Amino acid sequence: MATPTLSPKRPRSFNGAARTHVPYAGTTGGTIPRGESDRFALVAVVSVMLGILVGVLGIFAIAMWFDANDAKNAAERAAGKVSASGSAATMPGMDSAGAAGGLTSYAGAAPSNAEEIAKAHKPFNAAMPPIPKGVADVNLVLKDVTVQIAPGVKYSAWAWSGGAPGPVIHVRQGQMVKITLTNDGAIPHSVDFHAARVAPDKAFTDVAPGESVSYTFRANDAGVFMYHCGTKPVLAHIANGMYGAIVVEPKDGVLPKADKEYVLVASEWYLNSDGLTKPAQYNQDKARARQPDWMTFNGYAGQYVTHPLTAKPGELVRLWVVDAGPSLDSDFHVVGTVFNTAYPFSDMNPEHALNSVQTVTVPAGGGGVFDVKIDKPGLYPFVSHAFAAVDTGQVGLLKVGDVEGTMSH
Repeated sequence: MATPTLSPKRPRSFNGAARTHVPYAGTTGGTIPRGESDRFALVAVVSVMLGILVGVLGIFAIAMWFDANDAKNAAERAAGKVSASGSAATMPGMDSAGAAGGLTSYAGAAPSNAEEIAKAHKPFNAAMPPIPKGVADVNLVLKDVTVQIAPGVKYSAWAWSGGAPGPVIHVRQGQMVKITLTNDGAIPHSVDFHAARVAPDKAFTDVAPGESVSYTFRANDAGVFMYHCGTKPVLAHIANGMYGAIVVEPKDGVLPKADKEYVLVASEWYLNSDGLTKPAQYNQDKARARQPDWMTFNGYAGQYVTHPLTAKPGELVRLWVVDAGPSLDSDFHVVGTVFNTAYPFSDMNPEHALNSVQTVTVPAGGGGVFDVKIDKPGLYPFVSHAFAAVDTGQVGLLKVGDVEGTMSH
């Protein structure tokens, strides 16, 4: 059988382009038939286009994988945060909500025997002390002490020798008051009396550790007033327990005689730990954000729920209320009754008094006086009606008559 001979052909025109015949295996003539040539040209073009498309899709697929992987990692991080926040809601001393701005709340932290500790706690004596005769000689000692601010919750305070708040001072309008301040703490302190009309740069000066200062003022303005450390930063000094109340009783005959009189000092505590295993300390970030862990009357959460204030049915009870803050108001209210008479902002002029009112704001750094007469025996909670304050301890009971049990609100 003869071997086929390849014969060169003259190029022919195809759609205006020259085409050269090349050998093609599987044909007897060694050339690509026209139909086959067209088909393979089309296949080649499609193959190239498919290759380009696959390459482009591959690039997009890789990019999408990276985006998906980043999204997955971000979702896992977010889920971890949600999980941590969710579990915190069931654990005392852990951050329970993002609303706290990332600050950890220790509100409600308590040991297992909190009820027994609350019963054993000796409450701050809220009963009005007597008025001293002559010059009211007041000695205040500043001291670094560990206090309890809730059952089982300890706090390292800059306070007074007796804790926080400081002693209640009771004087008569027009009486001379002599203040002697002794600093037994580790840093400088001072004392600012809101009832005094004196030059603060002379009287309210800083006192170095181990030193004392004295000044006098005449208590010409009636009402209930705050006193506190005025050393910079005042926010930290008040929040650490350096506050108290002075009652300047109006002259005889201005107010109706009260059968019972109590003094309540509202305040806030900002903690850097739960205070259960070791004393907590002051948290500046929380104080600046106004996010307290505890809010109290007379320095200890709920102490007058376990140890109620008392009165007999029909007695006139006068409540002298100061809000030491340092930052939040107290919206004072007694549940189950209305105030017979209220003296907002501690304005003791009877012509300015309010009658039959339900709730009165006591501003941070301010005071208010409230007369209430309750005829029916029972348990009457007194609260700040801004109920976040109640939830963190600013609540007590007025027990009227010989009634059993307790209640919360």
